[in-house]
Amino acid sequence: MNEMDTALAIFAQEAEELLDDMEDALLSLDSDPDNGETVNSLFRAMHTIKGSSGLFGFDPIVAFTHEAETVLDKVRQGERQIDSNLIAVLLESKDHAAKLIEHCLKANGTAVPAELAATGLRLIAQLNGGKETAIQQRPDSFEDQVLSEGGGEIAVDEHWLISLEFKPDSFRDGIDPLSFLRYLKTLGDIKQIVTVAEGMPSGEAMDPESCYLHFKIAFQSEASKETIERVFEFAADDCEIKILPPNAKIGEYLQLLDAQDETRLRKIGDMLIQVGALTEHDVETALQAQTDSAGGEVEAATKAKPLGEILVEQHVVQQPLVDQALKKQEQTKQKIASEANYIRVDATKLGHLINLVGELVISSAAMNLIVEKHGLSDASDVAAGMNSLVNSIRDTALELRMVQIGDTFSRFRRVVHDVSKELNKDIQLLISGGETELDKTVVEKIQDPLTHLIRNALDHGIEHPAQRLAAGKPAQGTVQLNAYHESGHIVIQIADDGAGLNSEKILEKALANGLIKKDHGLSQREIYSLIFAAGLSTKDQATSLSGRGVGMDVVKRNIEALRGSVEIDSEEGQGTTISIRLPLTLAIIDGFMVGTAAERFIIPLSMVDECIEMSANECEIDEVQHYINLRGKVLPYLRLGDYFGTPAGNANQRESVVVVKFGQTEAGLVVDELHGEHQTVIKPLGKVFERLKGITGATVLGDGTVALILDVQGLIQAAIEHKPRPLAHKPALRRV
Repeated sequence: MNEMDTALAIFAQEAEELLDDMEDALLSLDSDPDNGETVNSLFRAMHTIKGSSGLFGFDPIVAFTHEAETVLDKVRQGERQIDSNLIAVLLESKDHAAKLIEHCLKANGTAVPAELAATGLRLIAQLNGGKETAIQQRPDSFEDQVLSEGGGEIAVDEHWLISLEFKPDSFRDGIDPLSFLRYLKTLGDIKQIVTVAEGMPSGEAMDPESCYLHFKIAFQSEASKETIERVFEFAADDCEIKILPPNAKIGEYLQLLDAQDETRLRKIGDMLIQVGALTEHDVETALQAQTDSAGGEVEAATKAKPLGEILVEQHVVQQPLVDQALKKQEQTKQKIASEANYIRVDATKLGHLINLVGELVISSAAMNLIVEKHGLSDASDVAAGMNSLVNSIRDTALELRMVQIGDTFSRFRRVVHDVSKELNKDIQLLISGGETELDKTVVEKIQDPLTHLIRNALDHGIEHPAQRLAAGKPAQGTVQLNAYHESGHIVIQIADDGAGLNSEKILEKALANGLIKKDHGLSQREIYSLIFAAGLSTKDQATSLSGRGVGMDVVKRNIEALRGSVEIDSEEGQGTTISIRLPLTLAIIDGFMVGTAAERFIIPLSMVDECIEMSANECEIDEVQHYINLRGKVLPYLRLGDYFGTPAGNANQRESVVVVKFGQTEAGLVVDELHGEHQTVIKPLGKVFERLKGITGATVLGDGTVALILDVQGLIQAAIEHKPRPLAHKPALRRV
């Protein structure tokens, strides 16, 4: 990849992040439209995209983002109000900008497709359709002086205010004030000159060779401050020059300050020079005044007035610009401090590291086996130390891939916003537990199932405002997203306060589809779970969102593919809660190894509740119904040997029961041997074995043999149903 390709890849990634941040900010403005900092962040995002696009010559992006940026600037300056209509247009503008970026990256130099161009023109028209209000300017002691010309007031908003105070020896040094004024007129229009005669002596005290002139000038020009200052360059030693930009330029300077590079920290004077609000002469003069106020001693400079305060007092810059520069300086300082702790890493490289750590875990187990087998006592301490290091490396490597789920949750604000508008419903999204962490690969794979479940809640669950009011509920419905850790898993809940599930209608549809029989004997929770059956829908009329029963079975299948489960709890008329339980990582887990006959299996340690002997006095066993009465608690149990069809072990061998728990359900797994805890590197099964019941993966043991990782959820369900499903052909796996 050459330098240009690398730069474009960075541009694409940063633009995507900025657009995602824009979406979050716009959705937050729905509930907090007066948040100025959020509006500023929107403006900065659009301005940055425009600037970066200009560097690559992406003119379509620059042209469109300029319009959006202009509107956002008017909102920042108080000239335009933010409302739901403008938020909707800006959200659509954000999507349009993403499409323009995609077009330019793939086909830069070619014309924008007609449909895309038409969308851009429509959005620009909508953006410019708002009613503007007059901006209120802040009075200033210098700016507020009234300069009149023919009785009409000169607006300080549109004019440069220039103060020229010539020194007494100016004439003697060959300075002609009028020549500078004539030169100034070549850059614009002098609207008014006020001659200040306060220092003019009277009568005989006046020296005709001395200069007593002091002018205040209202000047209209598009020139920069630096260009205007150059007019008086040759009079710099003989004249005190102060140039204050028009108030109307404050917004422009603020934009430039916001867009300044945040990768390095700069002094306030340098920041204001860069945007054009100050010149180097202004800063030098202020620094000299600062030194003078400290008595000329460098070590006393910390006791002097701040530079920004001096600049405002000298009337060369407005206070809002100094405030913004200070704020920008602090933001840059915080960003630099924050970014110093992070480094971007290619996900592919990180995945390769995790795989290597997995192999290291296997090699460590092999070494322990050899040390134990040959009784190498001298090496046991070294092996123990290495095990400790391997455990630390494993945990640290896995933590590198752990990300907070909050970013994924935030993306659903847009889904809720758009779908509620489409359905004419008033729905708010509440998010909690966003700081909960889990593996990045799990986050990526759970996004589509979550999207489907949330859209279902919006369409099926939340009623229309009129229906909610008639039911005694608030007109606004609520969907809640929550996440928390529980026993080595993450639980994600999608809850709504809608109509809830109608169990009778679900049973009716299930009977009609032949999914159950009339004497089904299902519990309430099992009835609710029927909505995950293929083709079952309780909605009478299909919509573009849902209603054909397509997708819920796929949702469940995708969740189970992640070694997770999904449960439903509902109360008719009150709402529904869907709980998804997922493992924190898909790579390496702590396992508990058990054996039956000559086979060994791994149970995720987080799902093991306790282990007891099958013949223990504290439990009663029903060999017919396959239930155990464990201290008053009835548990179904399953013999792993019978389930997987392994050869029977020694009839006199003592059996143990491993009590496993998944969510709210428990069962006992009867095994011949307990081998204890085992670090487990999860290896996916090939296509030949992917449909095996009760198995979710495999791992390689230290001696090179393969142990199967048990699907605890499936085994608990099999124990409850009393329907063991032995494998037709048990795979004989061995590491090559």
